[in-house]
Amino acid sequence: MQKSIYSVGQVNTYIKRMFRQDILLNALNVRGEISNLKYHTSGHIYFSLKDESGALRCVMFRSARKGLTFPMKDGDRVVVTGSIDLYERDGSCQLYVQTISLEGAGLLYERFLRLKQDLEDMGMFSPMYKKPIPAYCRRVGVITAPTGAAVRDIITVARRRNPGVSLILYPALVQGKEAAPSLIRGLQVLDRAGVDVIILGRGGGSIEDLWAFNEEAVARAVFDCETPVITAVGHETDTTIVDYVADLRAPTPSAAAELAVFSLADYEEALRVRQRRLCRAESEKLKQVRSRLENLTLRMAHLSPAYKLKERRRLAADREVKLRRLMNDRLRDARLRADREGDRLEKAARELLRDRQRTFVWLTGRFRGLNPLDKLKQGFSYVNLKDGGTLRSVEDAAPGDAVTIHVTDGILDARIEKTEKQRIREMTYDKPE
Repeated sequence: MQKSIYSVGQVNTYIKRMFRQDILLNALNVRGEISNLKYHTSGHIYFSLKDESGALRCVMFRSARKGLTFPMKDGDRVVVTGSIDLYERDGSCQLYVQTISLEGAGLLYERFLRLKQDLEDMGMFSPMYKKPIPAYCRRVGVITAPTGAAVRDIITVARRRNPGVSLILYPALVQGKEAAPSLIRGLQVLDRAGVDVIILGRGGGSIEDLWAFNEEAVARAVFDCETPVITAVGHETDTTIVDYVADLRAPTPSAAAELAVFSLADYEEALRVRQRRLCRAESEKLKQVRSRLENLTLRMAHLSPAYKLKERRRLAADREVKLRRLMNDRLRDARLRADREGDRLEKAARELLRDRQRTFVWLTGRFRGLNPLDKLKQGFSYVNLKDGGTLRSVEDAAPGDAVTIHVTDGILDARIEKTEKQRIREMTYDKPE
C-alpha cells in the first residue's frame, strides 16, 4: 500500500482549517502575564502570554488597538480575548487578540478609565463649571479622617499662614465600603454650613485604598456642591475622579491648605504695598490737580481785562517800535537816495563847470585874438585914412591918398602908391567841446 505524501503547505492549511472549525478556539479568553512586548511601527502589538506552565505567542493588530484602555508593559497580568490560528509561513500557532483587560487592580483601573470617559462626555470636567477659590477665606471646611497625617498637615499649614482662619472638620471615612456615603454626607453638611471653601482629601495609598474618591456618586456630590471644592487625595502622582470634577486640585493636603488659607503676612505686605501705591497715586493726583489749577489760573489771567489791556499796550508798543524802525529805514533810504542824487548833481555841476570853463577859455582866447594890441604885437598894423575913416578894403582908398599906419610902438604916415585887389581866404574858429 502506497503511503500518502503531503507538502508542508498542505499540512499547515489543514491545521489552519482545523483551528477555524473549532468553536472554542475562535472565541477564547486566556489569562496570563505579558512578556516580550513590542510595539511595531506598523501599529501592531506583538507579545507573549505566559504562566508557570508555558507561553503563547500573541498579536494585536492595529485595527483592534482602539479598544485598548491602558498602556501595556511587561509583567502586566491580563485577560485577553481572541482566536487561535496558524501562521502558515512560519508554521507557528499564535493568538490573534481582539481585547485586553487588566486582571485584579487592572480591572479597577479600567473602571476608572470608563467612568472618567463617561463623566467627561457629560461635561462634568468642563472649565465652565469650575468655581473660583475665594482669595480671603475666613471659614474653611475639611473633609478627611480625624486621625491621620492629612488633617495634621492641614492644621499645621493653616495655623502658620493665618491663625485667624477657622477650620471646620467633618470626620469622614476615607477607605472601605462606607467611605463613599460618608464623603457625600460631609460634602452636603459643609455645603449647608456656609464655609468659604471645602478641602476634600486624605493621605496616599493604593488604587483600592483611594477607590472611594473614584466613585461616581462622590464625583456627582462634588459637582453639585455650591461651595468651591479643593481636592487633595493621596500623593502628587495620585489622580482620582474627584480631582477632575473639583474646582481645584492640590497635589497634597498641605498644598490644599496653602491654596485655601491666605497668608496673613502676605496679606499685610500686600496692604503695605497697596498703601504705598495709594499714597503715590494720591500724590500724583494732587500734582495733576495743582497743575490743572495753575493752568486754569493762567487761563483766567489771560482772559482778564487787565491782561488784555496789557497785551494791547504791548502790541501797541511793538507796533510803535516797528513803525519807528520802518520810518528810520525810509529816512535812511531817502538820505541814501538824496546823497546819491546830490553826488549826481554835484558831478553834473562839476561837468557843467568844466564845460563853462572850457567855453570861457575858448571865448577868452577868441577875445584875446580880437584885441588890436595883440594883433599889433603879432606884426599886424592898423591903417586909417587921413580924414579919420578906417581903411578896410582897397576900394576905400586910391593911389596918392595919405594914410596913417598904427604899429605897436608908434604911428607912421604914408601915401598909397598902388592898389591891387586880391581874394583872401576867410578863416573860421570852432567852439571847443
